[in-house]
Amino acid sequence: MGVSLTAPHLLQAARGEVVDRPPVWMMRQAGRYMKAYRDLRDKYPSFRDRSEIPEVAIEVSLQPWKAFQPDGVILFSDIVTPLPGLGIDMDIAEGKGPIIHSPIRTQAQVDHLRPLDPESALPFIKTILQALRQEVGNQSTVLGFVGAPWTLAAYAVEGKGSKTYSIIKNMAFTDPAILHQLLSKLADAIAIYVRYQIDCGAQVVQMFDSWAGQLSPQDYDTFALPYQQRVFQQVKQTHPDTPLILLVSGSAGVLERMAQSGADIVTVDWSVDMAEARARLGKHIKVQGNLDPGVLFGSKEFIRDRILDTVRKAGNWGHILNLGHGVLPETPEENVAFFFETAKQLTALV
Repeated sequence: MGVSLTAPHLLQAARGEVVDRPPVWMMRQAGRYMKAYRDLRDKYPSFRDRSEIPEVAIEVSLQPWKAFQPDGVILFSDIVTPLPGLGIDMDIAEGKGPIIHSPIRTQAQVDHLRPLDPESALPFIKTILQALRQEVGNQSTVLGFVGAPWTLAAYAVEGKGSKTYSIIKNMAFTDPAILHQLLSKLADAIAIYVRYQIDCGAQVVQMFDSWAGQLSPQDYDTFALPYQQRVFQQVKQTHPDTPLILLVSGSAGVLERMAQSGADIVTVDWSVDMAEARARLGKHIKVQGNLDPGVLFGSKEFIRDRILDTVRKAGNWGHILNLGHGVLPETPEENVAFFFETAKQLTALV
């Protein structure tokens, strides 16, 4: 009977409880490195079909669970999924990412955006999350995820991914009033979306501010941090007990700022030593990460050594073992399996 009464491992660690080993999951868990996923992709070539047809998205979300039994099972989705609900039309091109058909560049376009009603715009999310909770029970933690205001604004304004972010930075530095209005509307919509995911069964939610690392620290303080805070504050008002994770790609320069976001857990990438990240973030902030995804191309001994190094440096409290970013498409599946097996045998070492 004990099992059914105990919160799953990752949820305990995310809440700051002491656990016998760091819980482990892997970002972009479902994906191109898995043969099962590639087979399904051939059958459903449209990403939106794979992520918005409930039975397909459920199957994709559960593929890594069935193969590796990670401590976290994440909703298969995309950060741009809620945008059509605000009136921003989009598609997701295979291998290229989101495409926004009419990028947001004017005051009139910002004025036309509507508030998000997830019940009508995203009904599939409820079906998927409820099914995931039912499937994994208390053996794993179901994670939801959303994009952060700056990153969603970058997609909406640029129209697609970018290497330079010159269009949104042009707006930020020449017409910031329009951008701040867009960021405010996005923050409120994302807060609604996070709450909806929690109500539908997500036990932990991760917010991806993937492109905020492209900002200088002073611009991060203006265009990223206040809107991260706006989302997290609204969520905490209604769902104070749900742990929230923040990820920023290339975050070495803004780690301390991430700790001010209101997130409970900060994802650390591999450009920072985990011991140094712990020191910079302070004792009360929990961490996730931070293996280089490329480590999974190494030998088993190499993978084991890197896991042990990270876990020792992170210490035995408030650490979720993960990669510092998504698993790479060419990664050997048996190395992913070894990563999980090794991580779960850490009890004696921690």
